[in-house]
Order: sequence, then structure tokens, then C-alpha cells
Amino acid sequence: MTTVRPLVPSADLRTVLGPEGAATLDEMAATLRATPASIDRLFPAAARRTARGPLAGTAHRIEDAVRVELVGAVASVRGPADLAEELRLLYRYGDADEKRAVLLALGGIDDVAVDARDLLLDALRTNDVRLVAAAMGPHARRLSAHDWRHGVLKCIFTGVPLAEVADLDTRADDELRAMVRRFADEREAAGRPVPDDAAALLTPRAETTTAPEKA
Repeated sequence: MTTVRPLVPSADLRTVLGPEGAATLDEMAATLRATPASIDRLFPAAARRTARGPLAGTAHRIEDAVRVELVGAVASVRGPADLAEELRLLYRYGDADEKRAVLLALGGIDDVAVDARDLLLDALRTNDVRLVAAAMGPHARRLSAHDWRHGVLKCIFTGVPLAEVADLDTRADDELRAMVRRFADEREAAGRPVPDDAAALLTPRAETTTAPEKA
């Protein structure tokens, strides 16, 4: 009923997992399509049953990609409201790795009926840079302008690169820049360096000029 974009192409993930790991993932996905409620058991076990570690060539981890695919299997047979509730339960009872995977899965859902901004706000109240970065992905478009601006500031405070923030180019406004300017002024007054991302956000973009055509 709802589509969840995978973190990496499914074929690439299965190549990384190898034949045994790929077969296990396919088996878990089939189980979830038949019995979606089993996500509460399979989601935490995903890393142990398949693989874990950095996913070469990406900023993701193997277990994140596996868990996002499992969410995709549930989403294919669950309505938006039921899917959102499943994700809330996975987040509430999950460890930090599982919470991050839930947030990443939310970022791959285009269905506007799935609204889990409450999970994003919870993640932004932590100081876990992995959760903060994942919370400011594409699902953060559902945050109010106020909450989104504070999310950007949280990234700056915690050292999350602003490249991780979805829609920064289109959502950054004068109010955000004023907030960042106050932050930068406080840092400078205290003799502390201003993060490069903050300085870049405050730097006016050079206007593109067109050279006059020669006669």
C-alpha cells in the first residue's frame, strides 16, 4: 500500500550480503508480507541474521539497509496509519541502531499520510549525532518551519554536517540565518571557532552574472 525507497538498490544490497544473507533477507521479507506483525521480532534481529558494518561506497550501514527493506515489506501490505504505528513501536522499544533505521525508513516514504514527525522531534532532543542526522532527512519536510530551523541548529551544535539536511537550499530563510548569526556571535564573543557549516550558511551566495555578448 505504501512504498519505501531502499537506501541502496536491492540488487546491490544482496550482492553485499552474499547468497546466504540475501536468502535470509528474502525469507524475512516474505514472512513480513504474510505476517506484518512479526516486524517486532525480525527488525531487532536483522543485523544478527544477515550482516552488519559499513556499506562500502555509501554513508550507510548494512544493517540500516536491511532494516529499511524490512519496513518496505511491511509497508506493502499495511495502510499508512498502521505502518506509522508499527514504526512508532519499533522506535519506542528499539536501541539506537534500530531507532536510526526507523528514521531512515521514514525518509524513504513519500506517502503524505504517513506522518511521524513526533519521532523526528524525539530524535532531535537527543545528542546522538546518528539520530539527529537521520531525523533531518526527507521526512523532516513535515516539521514546522520553527521545528525545522531548530533541527538545523541542533545539527550545527552537534557537528552533523549540513549536507545531511534535506531541503536546506529551499527551506533556509532569513529567520534561520538570524538564529545562526546569533549562535556565531556568541561563539566569537567566547573566543570559540564558528563551525564551517554555520559560516557557509551566513555567506551570501555570489550572484551569477551573464557577460554581455560581443557585437
